Amino acid sequence: MSLFGLFFLLLIASICGALGARIAGRRGMGCLTSIVLGFIGALIGTFIARQLDLPLFPWIRFGDNPFPLLWAILGAALFVALLNLLSRSGK
Repeated sequence: MSLFGLFFLLLIASICGALGARIAGRRGMGCLTSIVLGFIGALIGTFIARQLDLPLFPWIRFGDNPFPLLWAILGAALFVALLNLLSRSGK
């Protein structure tokens, strides 16, 4: 993967993480947090899609490395919603 490909992947992950956080009701998260949420969302979303036999598209390909856009956003939203539930139960 080229340096440009890596930066583009980080940008896409950041956008997916930010959208997922917005869906779950969080705003004003930093860029690094959005990138991490995008990658965690991609892992969670892809896992759920495979378990339910759902199609894994649309992908963005970076050489041999695909990145699932829709599942990254949905997975990030689920992850942030879970974090919201856990953080509010402790108060």
